[in-house]
Amino acid sequence: MTRPARHIWRLLKWGRTLARHGALRGIERDPNTPPQVKRLARIARFGTLQPGAPDYAAAFQDIGPAAIKLGQSLATRPDLVGEEAAHNLLSLQDSLPPVPYAAIEAEIARSFEAPVDSVFSYIDPEPVGSASIAQVHRAVTTEGVDVAVKVLRPGIRERLARDIATYEWAAAHLEALGGEARRLRPALTIANFKRWTNRELDLRREAASASELAESMRGFDGYCIPSIDWDRTNGRVMTIEWIDGIKISDVEALKAAGHDLPALARRLVLAFLTQAISGGFFHADMHQGNLFVRPDGTIVAIDFGIMGRIDRRARQWLAEILYGLTTGNYRRVAEIHFEAQYVPSYHSVDEFATALRAVGEPMRGKPVSELSVGQMLDGLFAITRDFDMQTQPHLLLLQKTMVMVEGIATQLHPQINMWDVSSPFVKSWIRDELGPEAALADRIRTDFETLLRLPDLVRRIEEHYPAKGGAPEQPPLPQIELVWERRPGIGARWPGYLAAALGGGALVWIASFAGWLG
Repeated sequence: MTRPARHIWRLLKWGRTLARHGALRGIERDPNTPPQVKRLARIARFGTLQPGAPDYAAAFQDIGPAAIKLGQSLATRPDLVGEEAAHNLLSLQDSLPPVPYAAIEAEIARSFEAPVDSVFSYIDPEPVGSASIAQVHRAVTTEGVDVAVKVLRPGIRERLARDIATYEWAAAHLEALGGEARRLRPALTIANFKRWTNRELDLRREAASASELAESMRGFDGYCIPSIDWDRTNGRVMTIEWIDGIKISDVEALKAAGHDLPALARRLVLAFLTQAISGGFFHADMHQGNLFVRPDGTIVAIDFGIMGRIDRRARQWLAEILYGLTTGNYRRVAEIHFEAQYVPSYHSVDEFATALRAVGEPMRGKPVSELSVGQMLDGLFAITRDFDMQTQPHLLLLQKTMVMVEGIATQLHPQINMWDVSSPFVKSWIRDELGPEAALADRIRTDFETLLRLPDLVRRIEEHYPAKGGAPEQPPLPQIELVWERRPGIGARWPGYLAAALGGGALVWIASFAGWLG
Protein backbone atom coordinates (compact mmCIF):
# COMPACT_ATOMS: atom_id res chain seq x y z
CA MET A 1 0.00 0.00 0.00
CA THR A 2 1.32 3.44 -0.95
CA ARG A 3 2.03 5.68 2.05
CA PRO A 4 0.17 9.02 2.30
CA ALA A 5 3.47 10.91 2.05
CA ARG A 6 3.99 9.44 -1.43
CA HIS A 7 0.52 10.52 -2.53
CA ILE A 8 1.13 14.03 -1.19
CA TRP A 9 4.45 14.26 -3.03
CA ARG A 10 2.83 13.27 -6.34
CA LEU A 11 -0.05 15.68 -5.86
CA LEU A 12 2.34 18.53 -5.15
CA LYS A 13 4.32 17.81 -8.33
CA TRP A 14 1.16 17.62 -10.41
CA GLY A 15 -0.12 20.78 -8.75
CA ARG A 16 3.01 22.66 -9.80
CA THR A 17 2.50 21.55 -13.39
CA LEU A 18 -1.14 22.61 -13.31
CA ALA A 19 -0.14 25.96 -11.81
CA ARG A 20 2.42 26.68 -14.55
CA HIS A 21 -0.39 26.36 -17.08
CA GLY A 22 -2.79 28.48 -15.04
CA ALA A 23 -5.02 25.47 -14.46
CA LEU A 24 -5.47 26.06 -10.71
CA ARG A 25 -7.03 29.49 -11.15
CA GLY A 26 -10.53 28.12 -11.65
CA ILE A 27 -10.27 25.94 -8.54
CA GLU A 28 -9.38 28.94 -6.40
CA ARG A 29 -12.18 31.11 -7.80
CA ASP A 30 -14.97 28.53 -7.65
CA PRO A 31 -17.19 29.32 -4.62
CA ASN A 32 -17.98 25.60 -4.26
CA THR A 33 -14.34 24.58 -3.84
CA PRO A 34 -13.69 23.49 -0.22
CA PRO A 35 -11.42 25.94 1.67
CA GLN A 36 -8.87 23.19 2.31
CA VAL A 37 -8.49 22.60 -1.43
CA LYS A 38 -8.16 26.32 -2.14
CA ARG A 39 -5.32 26.55 0.39
CA LEU A 40 -3.50 23.63 -1.26
CA ALA A 41 -3.94 25.27 -4.68
CA ARG A 42 -2.40 28.49 -3.42
CA ILE A 43 0.57 26.57 -2.01
CA ALA A 44 1.04 24.68 -5.29
CA ARG A 45 1.10 27.83 -7.43
CA PHE A 46 3.35 29.84 -5.09
CA GLY A 47 6.20 31.36 -7.10
CA THR A 48 4.98 30.23 -10.53
CA LEU A 49 4.53 32.41 -13.60
CA GLN A 50 0.99 31.78 -14.85
CA PRO A 51 -0.29 32.49 -18.38
CA GLY A 52 -3.17 34.87 -18.93
CA ALA A 53 -5.52 32.09 -20.10
CA PRO A 54 -5.45 28.67 -18.43
CA ASP A 55 -4.56 25.72 -20.66
CA TYR A 56 -5.92 22.64 -18.92
CA ALA A 57 -5.27 20.32 -21.86
CA ALA A 58 -1.56 21.23 -22.03
CA ALA A 59 -1.21 20.74 -18.27
CA PHE A 60 -2.67 17.23 -18.36
CA GLN A 61 -0.53 16.45 -21.41
CA ASP A 62 2.63 17.41 -19.51
CA ILE A 63 1.74 15.35 -16.43
CA GLY A 64 1.60 12.08 -18.36
CA PRO A 65 -0.51 9.17 -19.65
CA ALA A 66 -2.82 8.72 -16.65
CA ALA A 67 -3.51 12.46 -16.55
CA ILE A 68 -4.32 12.48 -20.27
CA LYS A 69 -6.90 9.75 -19.75
CA LEU A 70 -8.26 11.50 -16.64
CA GLY A 71 -8.50 14.78 -18.54
CA GLN A 72 -10.56 13.11 -21.25
CA SER A 73 -12.93 11.78 -18.57
CA LEU A 74 -13.19 15.18 -16.87
CA ALA A 75 -14.12 16.74 -20.22
CA THR A 76 -17.53 15.14 -19.65
CA ARG A 77 -17.92 16.79 -16.25
CA PRO A 78 -18.53 20.55 -16.57
CA ASP A 79 -20.43 20.22 -13.29
CA LEU A 80 -17.21 19.07 -11.63
CA VAL A 81 -14.46 21.09 -13.36
CA GLY A 82 -16.45 24.01 -14.81
CA GLU A 83 -17.56 24.77 -18.37
CA GLU A 84 -14.33 26.54 -19.36
CA ALA A 85 -12.11 23.66 -18.26
CA ALA A 86 -14.39 21.00 -19.77
CA HIS A 87 -14.43 22.77 -23.14
CA ASN A 88 -10.64 23.14 -23.13
CA LEU A 89 -10.13 19.48 -22.18
CA LEU A 90 -12.13 18.39 -25.23
CA SER A 91 -9.09 19.47 -27.26
CA LEU A 92 -6.76 17.19 -25.26
CA GLN A 93 -4.81 15.09 -27.72
CA ASP A 94 -4.08 11.55 -26.59
CA SER A 95 -0.60 11.42 -28.07
CA LEU A 96 2.94 11.01 -26.82
CA PRO A 97 6.35 10.61 -28.50
CA PRO A 98 6.59 7.06 -29.88
CA VAL A 99 8.39 4.25 -28.12
CA PRO A 100 11.48 3.07 -30.07
CA TYR A 101 10.61 0.23 -32.42
CA ALA A 102 13.11 -2.12 -30.76
CA ALA A 103 11.10 -1.95 -27.53
CA ILE A 104 7.83 -2.54 -29.43
CA GLU A 105 9.31 -5.52 -31.27
CA ALA A 106 10.51 -7.01 -27.98
CA GLU A 107 7.03 -6.51 -26.48
CA ILE A 108 5.39 -8.32 -29.42
CA ALA A 109 7.83 -11.24 -29.19
CA ARG A 110 7.36 -11.48 -25.42
CA SER A 111 3.57 -11.44 -25.66
CA PHE A 112 3.45 -14.23 -28.28
CA GLU A 113 6.45 -16.11 -26.84
CA ALA A 114 7.71 -16.42 -30.41
CA PRO A 115 9.96 -14.50 -32.83
CA VAL A 116 8.20 -11.58 -34.48
CA ASP A 117 8.92 -12.89 -38.00
CA SER A 118 6.96 -16.04 -37.21
CA VAL A 119 3.84 -13.90 -36.67
CA PHE A 120 4.30 -11.02 -39.13
CA SER A 121 6.29 -10.99 -42.36
CA TYR A 122 6.75 -7.22 -42.09
CA ILE A 123 6.12 -4.43 -39.56
CA ASP A 124 6.68 -0.79 -40.44
CA PRO A 125 9.08 0.61 -37.77
CA GLU A 126 7.39 4.02 -38.03
CA PRO A 127 4.11 4.05 -36.05
CA VAL A 128 0.94 5.40 -37.66
CA GLY A 129 -0.30 6.45 -34.21
CA SER A 130 1.27 6.91 -30.79
CA ALA A 131 -1.14 7.41 -27.89
CA SER A 132 -0.68 7.42 -24.13
CA ILE A 133 -1.40 3.71 -23.65
CA ALA A 134 -0.44 2.08 -26.94
CA GLN A 135 0.92 2.73 -30.39
CA VAL A 136 -0.09 1.34 -33.77
CA HIS A 137 2.08 0.02 -36.62
CA ARG A 138 1.12 -1.08 -40.10
CA ALA A 139 2.10 -4.68 -40.76
CA VAL A 140 1.69 -7.66 -43.07
CA THR A 141 0.86 -11.12 -41.72
CA THR A 142 2.73 -14.24 -42.78
CA GLU A 143 -0.29 -14.94 -45.02
CA GLY A 144 0.19 -11.60 -46.79
CA VAL A 145 -2.77 -9.72 -45.25
CA ASP A 146 -2.42 -5.98 -44.50
CA VAL A 147 -3.21 -5.30 -40.84
CA ALA A 148 -2.80 -2.70 -38.10
CA VAL A 149 -0.99 -3.89 -34.97
CA LYS A 150 -1.73 -2.14 -31.67
CA VAL A 151 0.86 -2.69 -28.92
CA LEU A 152 0.77 -1.53 -25.29
CA ARG A 153 3.61 0.74 -24.23
CA PRO A 154 6.12 -1.20 -22.09
CA GLY A 155 5.55 -0.53 -18.37
CA ILE A 156 2.31 1.40 -18.93
CA ARG A 157 0.20 -0.87 -16.71
CA GLU A 158 2.43 -0.30 -13.69
CA ARG A 159 2.63 3.46 -14.24
CA LEU A 160 -1.12 3.88 -14.57
CA ALA A 161 -1.78 1.72 -11.50
CA ARG A 162 0.53 3.95 -9.43
CA ASP A 163 -1.06 7.20 -10.55
CA ILE A 164 -4.64 5.96 -10.22
CA ALA A 165 -3.92 4.91 -6.63
CA THR A 166 -3.12 8.55 -5.89
CA TYR A 167 -6.29 9.72 -7.68
CA GLU A 168 -8.32 7.37 -5.47
CA TRP A 169 -6.62 8.66 -2.33
CA ALA A 170 -7.20 12.31 -3.28
CA ALA A 171 -10.84 11.72 -4.32
CA ALA A 172 -11.66 9.93 -1.06
CA HIS A 173 -10.31 12.85 0.96
CA LEU A 174 -12.12 15.40 -1.21
CA GLU A 175 -15.45 13.61 -0.86
CA ALA A 176 -14.99 13.25 2.90
CA LEU A 177 -15.06 17.06 3.15
CA GLY A 178 -18.81 16.86 2.44
CA GLY A 179 -21.01 19.53 0.87
CA GLU A 180 -20.81 20.03 -2.87
CA ALA A 181 -17.80 17.70 -3.10
CA ARG A 182 -19.91 14.81 -1.82
CA ARG A 183 -22.79 15.55 -4.22
CA LEU A 184 -20.43 15.48 -7.22
CA ARG A 185 -19.13 12.03 -6.17
CA PRO A 186 -15.45 12.36 -7.17
CA ALA A 187 -14.62 8.92 -5.72
CA LEU A 188 -17.14 7.31 -8.03
CA THR A 189 -15.76 9.31 -10.96
CA ILE A 190 -12.30 7.90 -10.28
CA ALA A 191 -13.72 4.38 -9.80
CA ASN A 192 -15.34 4.56 -13.25
CA PHE A 193 -12.17 6.03 -14.72
CA LYS A 194 -10.16 3.16 -13.24
CA ARG A 195 -12.56 0.59 -14.68
CA TRP A 196 -12.42 2.18 -18.15
CA THR A 197 -8.63 2.41 -18.04
CA ASN A 198 -8.18 -1.20 -16.94
CA ARG A 199 -10.40 -2.22 -19.85
CA GLU A 200 -8.12 -0.33 -22.25
CA LEU A 201 -5.09 -2.09 -20.79
CA ASP A 202 -6.40 -5.50 -21.89
CA LEU A 203 -6.42 -5.47 -25.69
CA ARG A 204 -8.41 -8.72 -25.78
CA ARG A 205 -11.33 -6.81 -24.27
CA GLU A 206 -10.96 -4.08 -26.87
CA ALA A 207 -11.03 -6.74 -29.59
CA ALA A 208 -14.12 -8.29 -27.99
CA SER A 209 -15.80 -4.87 -27.91
CA ALA A 210 -15.09 -4.39 -31.62
CA SER A 211 -16.55 -7.81 -32.36
CA GLU A 212 -19.70 -7.14 -30.29
CA LEU A 213 -20.26 -3.73 -31.87
CA ALA A 214 -19.80 -5.18 -35.37
CA GLU A 215 -22.43 -7.78 -34.59
CA SER A 216 -24.94 -5.25 -33.25
CA MET A 217 -24.44 -2.89 -36.24
CA ARG A 218 -24.56 -5.59 -38.91
CA GLY A 219 -27.88 -4.36 -40.29
CA PHE A 220 -26.87 -0.68 -40.48
CA ASP A 221 -25.77 0.20 -44.02
CA GLY A 222 -22.81 2.53 -44.53
CA TYR A 223 -21.13 1.95 -41.15
CA CYS A 224 -18.71 -0.87 -40.38
CA ILE A 225 -16.14 -2.18 -37.91
CA PRO A 226 -12.79 -3.71 -39.02
CA SER A 227 -12.43 -7.46 -38.47
CA ILE A 228 -10.20 -8.83 -35.70
CA ASP A 229 -7.34 -11.26 -36.30
CA TRP A 230 -7.88 -13.33 -33.15
CA ASP A 231 -4.84 -15.55 -33.82
CA ARG A 232 -2.61 -12.50 -33.51
CA THR A 233 -4.37 -10.85 -30.58
CA ASN A 234 -3.61 -11.16 -26.86
CA GLY A 235 -3.67 -8.95 -23.77
CA ARG A 236 -0.80 -6.73 -24.97
CA VAL A 237 -1.15 -6.92 -28.77
CA MET A 238 -4.22 -6.53 -30.98
CA THR A 239 -4.23 -7.15 -34.72
CA ILE A 240 -7.04 -5.70 -36.80
CA GLU A 241 -7.92 -5.25 -40.46
CA TRP A 242 -6.09 -2.35 -42.13
CA ILE A 243 -8.39 0.44 -43.29
CA ASP A 244 -7.76 2.48 -46.44
CA GLY A 245 -9.83 5.61 -46.28
CA ILE A 246 -9.96 9.35 -45.66
CA LYS A 247 -10.08 10.69 -42.13
CA ILE A 248 -13.52 12.11 -41.50
CA SER A 249 -11.87 15.32 -40.28
CA ASP A 250 -10.33 15.97 -43.74
CA VAL A 251 -13.33 17.76 -45.21
CA GLU A 252 -11.50 19.01 -48.30
CA ALA A 253 -10.29 15.51 -49.19
CA LEU A 254 -13.82 14.16 -48.72
CA LYS A 255 -15.17 16.82 -51.07
CA ALA A 256 -12.46 16.10 -53.63
CA ALA A 257 -13.36 12.40 -53.52
CA GLY A 258 -16.98 13.28 -54.29
CA HIS A 259 -18.55 12.24 -50.98
CA ASP A 260 -21.97 13.60 -49.94
CA LEU A 261 -21.03 15.42 -46.72
CA PRO A 262 -24.59 16.11 -45.44
CA ALA A 263 -25.41 12.42 -45.95
CA LEU A 264 -22.25 11.42 -44.04
CA ALA A 265 -23.18 13.75 -41.17
CA ARG A 266 -26.71 12.38 -40.96
CA ARG A 267 -25.50 8.76 -41.12
CA LEU A 268 -22.99 9.35 -38.34
CA VAL A 269 -25.68 10.76 -36.03
CA LEU A 270 -28.05 7.88 -36.78
CA ALA A 271 -25.25 5.32 -36.26
CA PHE A 272 -24.62 6.75 -32.81
CA LEU A 273 -28.34 6.72 -31.92
CA THR A 274 -28.66 3.15 -33.19
CA GLN A 275 -25.78 2.05 -30.97
CA ALA A 276 -26.83 3.96 -27.86
CA ILE A 277 -30.62 3.64 -27.91
CA SER A 278 -31.32 0.50 -29.93
CA GLY A 279 -28.35 -1.58 -28.80
CA GLY A 280 -27.34 0.00 -25.51
CA PHE A 281 -23.68 -0.55 -26.45
CA PHE A 282 -21.85 2.30 -28.17
CA HIS A 283 -18.43 3.44 -29.34
CA ALA A 284 -17.60 6.09 -26.74
CA ASP A 285 -14.44 7.46 -28.36
CA MET A 286 -15.85 8.76 -31.64
CA HIS A 287 -13.41 11.61 -32.13
CA GLN A 288 -12.22 12.63 -35.58
CA GLY A 289 -9.05 10.52 -35.50
CA ASN A 290 -11.04 7.33 -34.99
CA LEU A 291 -13.38 7.63 -37.99
CA PHE A 292 -12.54 7.07 -41.65
CA VAL A 293 -14.54 7.13 -44.89
CA ARG A 294 -13.94 4.45 -47.50
CA PRO A 295 -14.16 5.19 -51.26
CA ASP A 296 -17.72 3.77 -51.33
CA GLY A 297 -18.80 6.22 -48.59
CA THR A 298 -18.84 3.71 -45.73
CA ILE A 299 -17.90 5.19 -42.34
CA VAL A 300 -15.37 2.96 -40.55
CA ALA A 301 -14.71 3.27 -36.81
CA ILE A 302 -11.51 2.22 -35.05
CA ASP A 303 -10.16 2.19 -31.46
CA PHE A 304 -12.66 0.47 -29.17
CA GLY A 305 -10.86 0.84 -25.84
CA ILE A 306 -13.65 3.06 -24.45
CA MET A 307 -17.17 1.67 -24.86
CA GLY A 308 -20.43 2.70 -23.21
CA ARG A 309 -23.28 0.48 -22.10
CA ILE A 310 -26.83 1.42 -21.01
CA ASP A 311 -29.46 -1.03 -19.77
CA ARG A 312 -32.88 -1.23 -21.41
CA ARG A 313 -34.80 0.72 -18.76
CA ALA A 314 -32.30 3.59 -18.83
CA ARG A 315 -32.51 3.59 -22.65
CA GLN A 316 -36.28 3.94 -22.44
CA TRP A 317 -35.91 6.91 -20.13
CA LEU A 318 -33.21 8.39 -22.37
CA ALA A 319 -35.37 8.07 -25.49
CA GLU A 320 -38.35 9.69 -23.75
CA ILE A 321 -36.13 12.52 -22.48
CA LEU A 322 -34.73 13.21 -25.97
CA TYR A 323 -38.16 13.04 -27.55
CA GLY A 324 -39.66 15.25 -24.85
CA LEU A 325 -36.98 17.88 -25.41
CA THR A 326 -37.42 17.81 -29.19
CA THR A 327 -41.23 18.13 -28.94
CA GLY A 328 -41.28 20.58 -26.03
CA ASN A 329 -42.97 18.16 -23.59
CA TYR A 330 -40.92 19.35 -20.62
CA ARG A 331 -43.46 18.09 -18.09
CA ARG A 332 -42.88 14.49 -19.26
CA VAL A 333 -39.11 14.97 -19.21
CA ALA A 334 -39.36 16.19 -15.61
CA GLU A 335 -41.57 13.23 -14.63
CA ILE A 336 -38.99 10.80 -16.03
CA HIS A 337 -36.26 12.36 -13.88
CA PHE A 338 -38.43 11.78 -10.81
CA GLU A 339 -39.41 8.25 -11.87
CA ALA A 340 -35.75 7.36 -12.33
CA GLN A 341 -35.01 8.94 -8.94
CA TYR A 342 -32.44 11.21 -10.54
CA VAL A 343 -34.11 14.14 -8.72
CA PRO A 344 -35.15 13.73 -5.05
CA SER A 345 -38.92 13.51 -4.53
CA TYR A 346 -39.06 16.50 -2.18
CA HIS A 347 -38.64 18.82 -5.19
CA SER A 348 -41.51 19.99 -7.38
CA VAL A 349 -42.05 18.30 -10.75
CA ASP A 350 -43.56 21.51 -12.13
CA GLU A 351 -40.62 23.65 -11.04
CA PHE A 352 -38.19 21.19 -12.56
CA ALA A 353 -40.20 21.21 -15.80
CA THR A 354 -39.94 25.01 -15.91
CA ALA A 355 -36.16 24.82 -15.40
CA LEU A 356 -35.93 22.31 -18.25
CA ARG A 357 -37.97 24.61 -20.49
CA ALA A 358 -35.46 27.40 -19.89
CA VAL A 359 -32.73 25.07 -21.19
CA GLY A 360 -34.56 23.35 -24.03
CA GLU A 361 -36.73 26.05 -25.56
CA PRO A 362 -33.88 28.14 -27.04
CA MET A 363 -32.64 24.98 -28.82
CA ARG A 364 -35.72 24.10 -30.81
CA GLY A 365 -35.79 24.78 -34.54
CA LYS A 366 -32.26 26.16 -34.79
CA PRO A 367 -29.23 24.68 -36.56
CA VAL A 368 -26.20 23.52 -34.61
CA SER A 369 -24.28 26.51 -35.94
CA GLU A 370 -26.41 28.68 -33.65
CA LEU A 371 -27.20 26.44 -30.68
CA SER A 372 -26.00 22.94 -29.89
CA VAL A 373 -26.58 19.79 -27.93
CA GLY A 374 -23.34 20.55 -26.10
CA GLN A 375 -24.75 23.88 -24.94
CA MET A 376 -27.94 22.15 -23.87
CA LEU A 377 -25.93 19.68 -21.77
CA ASP A 378 -24.08 22.57 -20.15
CA GLY A 379 -27.46 24.10 -19.30
CA LEU A 380 -28.72 20.83 -17.84
CA PHE A 381 -25.61 20.55 -15.66
CA ALA A 382 -26.23 24.07 -14.41
CA ILE A 383 -29.70 23.23 -13.02
CA THR A 384 -28.72 19.91 -11.41
CA ARG A 385 -27.24 21.70 -8.40
CA ASP A 386 -30.48 23.61 -7.76
CA PHE A 387 -32.42 20.35 -7.62
CA ASP A 388 -29.88 18.28 -5.65
CA MET A 389 -29.48 15.90 -8.59
CA GLN A 390 -26.54 13.58 -8.05
CA THR A 391 -24.20 12.83 -10.93
CA GLN A 392 -25.23 9.78 -12.99
CA PRO A 393 -21.93 8.20 -14.08
CA HIS A 394 -23.63 5.73 -16.44
CA LEU A 395 -24.72 8.70 -18.61
CA LEU A 396 -21.42 10.61 -18.65
CA LEU A 397 -19.89 8.64 -21.53
CA LEU A 398 -23.09 9.06 -23.49
CA GLN A 399 -23.02 12.82 -22.99
CA LYS A 400 -19.37 13.03 -24.00
CA THR A 401 -19.93 10.97 -27.12
CA MET A 402 -22.98 13.00 -28.07
CA VAL A 403 -20.88 16.17 -27.99
CA MET A 404 -18.16 14.48 -30.10
CA VAL A 405 -20.68 13.31 -32.71
CA GLU A 406 -22.26 16.75 -32.83
CA GLY A 407 -18.87 18.37 -33.44
CA ILE A 408 -18.00 16.06 -36.33
CA ALA A 409 -21.47 16.32 -37.87
CA THR A 410 -21.29 20.12 -37.71
CA GLN A 411 -17.90 20.13 -39.40
CA LEU A 412 -19.29 18.00 -42.23
CA HIS A 413 -22.58 19.90 -42.52
CA PRO A 414 -22.72 23.22 -40.60
CA GLN A 415 -26.48 23.59 -41.09
CA ILE A 416 -27.39 20.19 -39.66
CA ASN A 417 -30.07 20.24 -36.97
CA MET A 418 -29.44 17.44 -34.49
CA TRP A 419 -33.05 17.50 -33.31
CA ASP A 420 -34.45 17.11 -36.83
CA VAL A 421 -32.17 14.12 -37.46
CA SER A 422 -32.77 12.52 -34.07
CA SER A 423 -36.50 13.02 -33.66
CA PRO A 424 -37.83 10.53 -36.28
CA PHE A 425 -35.46 7.81 -35.05
CA VAL A 426 -36.35 8.34 -31.39
CA LYS A 427 -40.07 8.54 -32.17
CA SER A 428 -39.95 5.27 -34.11
CA TRP A 429 -38.00 3.52 -31.34
CA ILE A 430 -40.44 4.72 -28.67
CA ARG A 431 -43.37 3.49 -30.76
CA ASP A 432 -41.78 0.05 -31.19
CA GLU A 433 -40.43 -0.32 -27.66
CA LEU A 434 -42.95 1.60 -25.55
CA GLY A 435 -46.14 1.34 -27.61
CA PRO A 436 -49.20 -0.69 -26.53
CA GLU A 437 -48.10 -3.89 -28.28
CA ALA A 438 -44.61 -3.76 -26.79
CA ALA A 439 -45.98 -2.92 -23.33
CA LEU A 440 -48.43 -5.84 -23.50
CA ALA A 441 -45.74 -8.26 -24.67
CA ASP A 442 -43.39 -7.14 -21.89
CA ARG A 443 -46.14 -7.51 -19.30
CA ILE A 444 -47.07 -11.03 -20.43
CA ARG A 445 -43.45 -12.15 -20.45
CA THR A 446 -42.71 -10.59 -17.06
CA ASP A 447 -45.82 -12.03 -15.41
CA PHE A 448 -45.16 -15.49 -16.83
CA GLU A 449 -41.60 -15.46 -15.52
CA THR A 450 -42.84 -14.32 -12.13
CA LEU A 451 -45.36 -17.17 -11.93
CA LEU A 452 -42.59 -19.67 -12.52
CA ARG A 453 -40.76 -18.53 -9.42
CA LEU A 454 -41.43 -20.03 -6.07
CA PRO A 455 -43.17 -17.50 -3.79
CA ASP A 456 -40.57 -18.14 -1.13
CA LEU A 457 -37.76 -17.23 -3.53
CA VAL A 458 -39.59 -14.08 -4.65
CA ARG A 459 -39.96 -12.91 -1.05
CA ARG A 460 -36.28 -13.42 -0.34
CA ILE A 461 -35.28 -11.53 -3.47
CA GLU A 462 -37.58 -8.62 -2.68
CA GLU A 463 -36.25 -8.43 0.91
CA HIS A 464 -32.61 -8.37 -0.12
CA TYR A 465 -32.87 -6.42 -3.40
CA PRO A 466 -35.42 -3.61 -3.04
CA ALA A 467 -36.48 -1.69 -6.13
CA LYS A 468 -34.00 0.91 -7.26
CA GLY A 469 -34.24 3.99 -9.41
CA GLY A 470 -32.85 4.60 -12.86
CA ALA A 471 -29.18 4.70 -11.87
CA PRO A 472 -27.59 1.23 -11.98
CA GLU A 473 -25.89 -0.15 -8.90
CA GLN A 474 -22.44 1.34 -8.68
CA PRO A 475 -19.24 -0.67 -8.17
CA PRO A 476 -17.81 -0.87 -4.64
CA LEU A 477 -15.35 1.92 -3.95
CA PRO A 478 -11.93 1.13 -2.44
CA GLN A 479 -11.49 1.71 1.28
CA ILE A 480 -9.18 4.72 1.57
CA GLU A 481 -7.80 5.51 5.00
CA LEU A 482 -8.23 9.25 5.61
CA VAL A 483 -5.22 10.92 7.14
CA TRP A 484 -7.31 12.77 9.74
CA GLU A 485 -9.02 9.67 11.08
CA ARG A 486 -7.69 8.97 14.55
CA ARG A 487 -7.02 5.27 14.95
CA PRO A 488 -4.53 3.43 17.16
CA GLY A 489 -1.10 4.43 16.04
CA ILE A 490 -2.36 6.85 13.39
CA GLY A 491 -2.26 10.08 15.39
CA ALA A 492 1.45 9.76 15.86
CA ARG A 493 1.95 9.85 12.09
CA TRP A 494 0.46 13.32 11.61
CA PRO A 495 3.72 15.19 12.25
CA GLY A 496 5.38 12.98 9.63
CA TYR A 497 2.66 13.67 7.06
CA LEU A 498 2.85 17.41 7.73
CA ALA A 499 6.62 17.37 7.46
CA ALA A 500 6.41 15.35 4.23
CA ALA A 501 3.93 17.81 2.74
CA LEU A 502 5.98 20.88 3.71
CA GLY A 503 9.29 19.30 2.74
CA GLY A 504 7.89 17.95 -0.52
CA GLY A 505 6.41 21.32 -1.37
CA ALA A 506 9.70 23.04 -0.71
CA LEU A 507 11.64 20.54 -2.84
CA VAL A 508 9.19 20.84 -5.72
CA TRP A 509 9.31 24.64 -5.51
CA ILE A 510 13.13 24.65 -5.44
CA ALA A 511 13.30 22.23 -8.38
CA SER A 512 10.89 24.24 -10.48
CA PHE A 513 12.63 27.52 -9.53
CA ALA A 514 16.00 26.08 -10.49
CA GLY A 515 14.55 24.87 -13.79
CA TRP A 516 13.14 28.34 -14.44
CA LEU A 517 16.52 29.97 -13.77
CA GLY A 518 18.18 27.41 -16.07
